[in-house]
Amino acid sequence: MSTPPLMLLKLLLFLSLITATAADDRWAPNAVAGPVNQLVVAGNACGPAALLTSLQCGDESWQAVSNIIPGRSDKSKLLYIIKAHGLQESASLKGRKRWTRHGINADDLVQIAGELAAMKGLPSPRSEQLFRTGRETPTKLIDRTHARLRDSLKRGFPPVLSLKRYVFRQGQWQSIHGHFVTIIRVPEKIDRKARSFTFTYFDPWQGKKHEGTFRVPTEPLISVDGQSSSCLEAVVPSADVGRKLVKSGEKTFIVPVGVMGRW
Repeated sequence: MSTPPLMLLKLLLFLSLITATAADDRWAPNAVAGPVNQLVVAGNACGPAALLTSLQCGDESWQAVSNIIPGRSDKSKLLYIIKAHGLQESASLKGRKRWTRHGINADDLVQIAGELAAMKGLPSPRSEQLFRTGRETPTKLIDRTHARLRDSLKRGFPPVLSLKRYVFRQGQWQSIHGHFVTIIRVPEKIDRKARSFTFTYFDPWQGKKHEGTFRVPTEPLISVDGQSSSCLEAVVPSADVGRKLVKSGEKTFIVPVGVMGRW
């Protein structure tokens, strides 16, 4: 009896995760479920796809949320999320739907996550911006970012990360494109003075697994004082995130601007 292609693919993914897993890593509880490919619906469906990936790769309680969403396929479940929740009025953008041809913003995605969680009586995921606050140093921002991602994985909800590409244009840093991905692995611990750490994520664009690194930028990025960055840099060579929108000679970085999860 032959193994169905989908089951074989998931088995190979599971084996690759087992091979890569070290004792000092924190993984998503059900990473073997794999990524949801946003392109089965639309090129602007990264938010709903990253959220559905998080539910399917979470612990049993979050998998139960995914299972109760109408539909037997990723496509049908994504369409339900978009039509039933994404086409409601946005709470943060007046006169607009939550999901449009531009995609969805982080605030509205959190609202949808909360509504889906409520279907099984679960607490709503939280969100947090990943920019330095008050007297927070770059290394403390690294530590806070790691703690949020690790704690959410530990609580069974693979966090959804908001990435934005910035370019230095017309004398200032400008955001030109955003994207959502699902974090499925971070180190269990990092050094208190660490300036970087690696992570594994599922990218909804084509539904792929990739590796990346968060680090303190090597030069001031979105800086208030011109000397230190107000954010981290996400080094994700395999992620597109608006690469084609960068003009020749422009400085560009990808920034982890926010995260949704449980902590």
